[in-house]
Amino acid sequence: MKKIITSSLMAIAFFALALHPVLGNAQTKKSKKMEKKILFVVSSHDKKGSTGEHTGYYLGEVTHAWEVLKDHYTIDFVSPKGGTPPVDGFDLNDPINKKFWDDAVYHNKINHSMKPSEVNPKDYVAIYYAGGHGAMWDFADNTEIAKITTAIYENNGIVGAVCHGPAGLVNIKLSNGKYLVDGKKVNAFTNEEEVAVKLEKVVPFALETKLIERGAKFEKSGLWQPHVTIDERLVTGQNPQSAKGVGEAILKELELLKK
Repeated sequence: MKKIITSSLMAIAFFALALHPVLGNAQTKKSKKMEKKILFVVSSHDKKGSTGEHTGYYLGEVTHAWEVLKDHYTIDFVSPKGGTPPVDGFDLNDPINKKFWDDAVYHNKINHSMKPSEVNPKDYVAIYYAGGHGAMWDFADNTEIAKITTAIYENNGIVGAVCHGPAGLVNIKLSNGKYLVDGKKVNAFTNEEEVAVKLEKVVPFALETKLIERGAKFEKSGLWQPHVTIDERLVTGQNPQSAKGVGEAILKELELLKK
């Protein structure tokens, strides 16, 4: 009788050991399905006011942040209108731009950007507003993307933006009724930089001025100097030269949240 019991126990143990890798694989697949992502916001607007000049999202501000984040998080794209957003700063002599443009998966993703209504904020640990002058016309008043941003931030996520991307932050309010930027250190394309590109009378508002009106503690460096500001899970950068730094800061902030 003892032999029969012992044999049965050995068989059960052997079966459990055999099954263990299967359970492990199933767990891995499950964790992959539950993987959190980062949402990039790009403009759908293609004209600089009444000038007739083309604009859109600035390619380098997408790609240089993407290059930092892509090996750590899956990246999705949303734009106010969805579909294929207009691109500005299209320079494939920049190797990072070329790498992104030649990446079939991400090229397809950005050219089939989601509409805000297709986004589930619970899927994302961070949201990043890429700049380009187009953002000045269609980010600030987009209430759908603002609600997505509030949900991500209040779920302990990171909000990032660079250059004109912070135009998307100026009207965002939290559940307590305060503006997201109120009382926080913030950085963006400066009034001086807008004057330098001779568009201060073309854009619908002065981004630096508007952020200050919303209670932001505005920081800045000289023209075209990289500058990244971090305050309470809000990461902002001054200009295209700051995009990589914003990506690095978002990654660092996300790593800190894991601890």
